[in-house]
Amino acid sequence: MNILLLRRSSLASSVCVLLNALAPSAVLADVVSATEVAPVSTPRVLVQASDAATAPAETIVKPPQIAPSPAPAPSAQVDAPAVVPQRAPFAAEPTPRTTQSIVVAPIFEQPGVLTPVGKFVVEPSLQYGYSSSNRVSLIGYTVIPAILIGLIDVREVKRNTVTAAFTGRYGVTNRLEVEARVPYVYRSDATVSREIFTGSSVDGVFDASGHALGDAELAARYQLNDGGADKPFYVATLRFKSRTGRDPFQVVTDCLSRCVANSKDTGLPRDLPTGSGFYSLQPGVTWLYPLDPAVFFGSFTYLHNFKRSDVSRTVVNGSEFLGTVAPGDILGFNFGMGLALNEKSSFSIGYDHNSVGRTKLNGVIVPGSVRSQLGTLLVGYAFRINPKTSLSLSVGAGLTRDTPDVTLTVRLPITF
Repeated sequence: MNILLLRRSSLASSVCVLLNALAPSAVLADVVSATEVAPVSTPRVLVQASDAATAPAETIVKPPQIAPSPAPAPSAQVDAPAVVPQRAPFAAEPTPRTTQSIVVAPIFEQPGVLTPVGKFVVEPSLQYGYSSSNRVSLIGYTVIPAILIGLIDVREVKRNTVTAAFTGRYGVTNRLEVEARVPYVYRSDATVSREIFTGSSVDGVFDASGHALGDAELAARYQLNDGGADKPFYVATLRFKSRTGRDPFQVVTDCLSRCVANSKDTGLPRDLPTGSGFYSLQPGVTWLYPLDPAVFFGSFTYLHNFKRSDVSRTVVNGSEFLGTVAPGDILGFNFGMGLALNEKSSFSIGYDHNSVGRTKLNGVIVPGSVRSQLGTLLVGYAFRINPKTSLSLSVGAGLTRDTPDVTLTVRLPITF
């Protein structure tokens, strides 16, 4: 009996807080969406171990159903061999229960079914994310309440992120599977603002984009217990994220030599990063509780970001030395429910939450760095095309200010 669930993590928020604190006029860059720590798939439970060798990757629950009563055989004369009694198909022997595959729509980043031993699953996926934010900076002083002497800098940022990923999973044993994921990221940001210190009444637009390989990931999952219809399954997970993508310190920032406050430089990256810039390790525990006709699932994770020393930021005329950067760790949890609509399709709904810690520079918390809360409501639908292939679609809506407004993900797992 094999099962499982993953979660997706995010780091960009803390890195962006660091960059913004170092460049007060800069707009927070969304690195998390570029890393695709995510991004975050859906719990699927396999209750019948006897079918594990042929179960598709999206099969979640195999609820027992009462088999139809055997059709009575028509009477036949013993001395009339020409008349052969015919039995109704599938009614040869009465069986107390049978199994029926049900696909549960994946909505989180980690699958909920462990790959059967010796089987290989290939999962191409495509994810689109959109977010927008507004920021108002008051530069001056007040003489009486509501009257400001100085300048007001108003900025609106619109971000689009497209991530194409290729994931492969292999069943080492009936309880252990390994996974590798390689994403390719395209990002596009548009910043609309009024130029400070110029008194301009015309909005200026600063466009930036970037596309490159994202942060590759390796993961392992192990089923801890033998669950059943009346008790949950527990799966331990361990995920390692590299920094193969272009990190925020490698792209050129729109500052001449240093990014400082009260400068005419925008402090924004001219090319967008596609990775977080830090190695990460994420342990976690997933639980799945099949309760006919639904399956309930959830997970708890902790992501540790390893600090980097001797970090320098690339600027127009060279580089600016920063020192040791330690982004905040991330505590996360999610929960949800999957419900079968019929033998081939299912519907899932869930909630995903991440709490991102504060960033430190040279051992000191970066001014302006605060703990960020990322909450997302997820809805998914899955359809089993054939016993080895399924198609799933999920939509995420951001419930907190720092979360992308909308996320759309399409997956196509194929079992070999």
